[in-house]
Formats: sequence, structure tokens, C-alpha cells
Amino acid sequence: MRRMGSGEAAGLAELYDRHGRVMFSLAFRIVRDQGDAEEVVQDVFAQAWRQASRYETTRGVVVAWLLMMTRSRAIDRLRMRRGRPPLQEDDPALLRDLSDRGVPADVLMLSAEQVASLRAALDALPESQRLAIELAFYEGLTHTEVAERLEQPLGTVKTRIRLGLLRLRAAIGEAGA
Repeated sequence: MRRMGSGEAAGLAELYDRHGRVMFSLAFRIVRDQGDAEEVVQDVFAQAWRQASRYETTRGVVVAWLLMMTRSRAIDRLRMRRGRPPLQEDDPALLRDLSDRGVPADVLMLSAEQVASLRAALDALPESQRLAIELAFYEGLTHTEVAERLEQPLGTVKTRIRLGLLRLRAAIGEAGA
């Protein structure tokens, strides 16, 4: 952020390399459209560039600030396109995109009801647990990589993933009962 604040484009590139993927994943989860998610991420990085000189480290870690802006922009984007029909669970474009992103075939074969249950359970998790799980399982990062990306201790990340998985298991078990 310091480098961006002094006008160094390399600082923006480094920030994008470190956090762009997780920001896109969050935006895509909310807007469920690749183009919209890309625009959200682009908007957030443009805002980060404009506000870099005013960023205060006392606010917390940069990734949390970026993810908060990403979430807000994605929700705003959803509100703007209310007239558009929602994406269907069995949409071939969505299935292709998920497959291209490495989602296993057995997961893609889940029923719409199972997918809805899983999404609801993920959305109900505390944000810290949900982000750690998404990075580990959807992005395929190791626990160490998740810790680096979120700028948190490895033990904290492992605990959040374990507790989140326990909550998911309990929630899905209740939904299936």
C-alpha cells in the first residue's frame, strides 16, 4: 500500500498478485457471473489505487480491507442488475466454469438441493472460517498459503478450517435428516 500511495504501479501489481484471486472468488460467489465478478475486482483495485495514500495500517490487514470493499461492490452490483434473471444451478456455462476451475465432477453432480444446502451452510459460517475454507478447498491453497494470503498465523487458519468444517458437517447433517 505504501508503494501504491507513492504512485508506484508495481505496488498495485503486487497487491493484485497477492489478493486478486481470493477477491475474484468472493465476488463470483456473490454475483455468480464471471464478467460481473471481474468488473467488481477491477473497481476495487481502482478504488484501492485512489485511496492508497490515505490507507492506515491501524485499520487492520490490507486483505480484510480489500475483501470488505469487494463484498460491498459485489452486493451493489447484484442490486443494480435485479431485473436480470438469476443464474440457474444447472446452467451449462456455470458447470463449465466450475469444471475449468478444478471443481471435481462428483461435486458438480450434486443435486440442486444439496448445492443449496451447502451454499447456505457456507454462508452461515463466520466470515473468517468461510474465507479460510474457500481458499483451501475452492482455490486449492495449502494451509500455509491460506495463512500467508490472509496474513494470519498458521495455527489460527488451521483452527478456523477445522471449526468451519465441523459446523458444515453439522449443518449438512441436520439438513439431510
